[in-house]
Amino acid sequence: MNRKAVIAFSFLMSLMLSAQDIIPLWPEGKMPNSKGLNLEHIEERERITQVSSPKMLAYFPPKEEQNGSSILILPSGGYAKLTYNLGGIQLAKWFNTQGITAFVLIYRLPNSPDLLIPENGPVQDAQRAMKLIRKHASKWQLDENKVGIFGSSAGGHLASTIATHQTDVSKIKDSTDSYPFLPNFMVLVSPVISFGDYTHKGSLQNFLGENPSPEKIKAYSNEFHVTENTPPTILFHAQNDPAVNAMNSLLFYEQMMKHKVDGSLHIFPKGEHNIGIYNESSLTDEWKNICTKWLKEMKITK
Repeated sequence: MNRKAVIAFSFLMSLMLSAQDIIPLWPEGKMPNSKGLNLEHIEERERITQVSSPKMLAYFPPKEEQNGSSILILPSGGYAKLTYNLGGIQLAKWFNTQGITAFVLIYRLPNSPDLLIPENGPVQDAQRAMKLIRKHASKWQLDENKVGIFGSSAGGHLASTIATHQTDVSKIKDSTDSYPFLPNFMVLVSPVISFGDYTHKGSLQNFLGENPSPEKIKAYSNEFHVTENTPPTILFHAQNDPAVNAMNSLLFYEQMMKHKVDGSLHIFPKGEHNIGIYNESSLTDEWKNICTKWLKEMKITK
């Protein structure tokens, strides 16, 4: 491991120590869709570009504030990297202030040389993570019926894939297989939804590779997969987002309306592709207050 990698790994480890628990996703030797390569952890400037072992970082609110709900956070990064700190750990700490237990997922990226089917790697890790949260719900004092998912940018694409695709690609013939992976609610911020006319080209290319077939593009354009079983969803986007067109959120919400899925859509005039913990516009910063009130109105939190 070179000096940069050592420094980056040390920084990640220091952040991981702020988590109350680190949960590996897969038993040793049983990670699906793997060639069995021994990869090193690679990151730079708080962005992971190669995941050596997928895992969840768990953040629990104080016991007297815990309300039984939980959320799996999928860091953004265009399927090329994971912005695990600002787009993961800091959000987890904010959700803790709402009494919500939060888990940050360090998931495999499609560009990993270890993957047999590149696009399946992130999906398998996210499905497995949802199952593990429900499996340990009793131990963590969580309600199995209040397990949500959060995704921004490409993390929003992965979240909406988990919420709209029924095929289980994470089974490894162990006791965790039997738990459901579909979330009970979803929070999407500046999400990549469609791989069609309004797609973020980087996410499309990183997820499906060069020149994907029209069938593959439609299969992962998640507006086409909304049904009456899609969980309640709140979406936030900026009209002036230069990276991910706000039509992504509009297309998803349109299908939610058609299929009578409970939800809420908020498109702010400013915010670009930077809606998060810190926002330049005070109006855009209201997304956190709106989200808090929506979670209460949906009876996810008290």
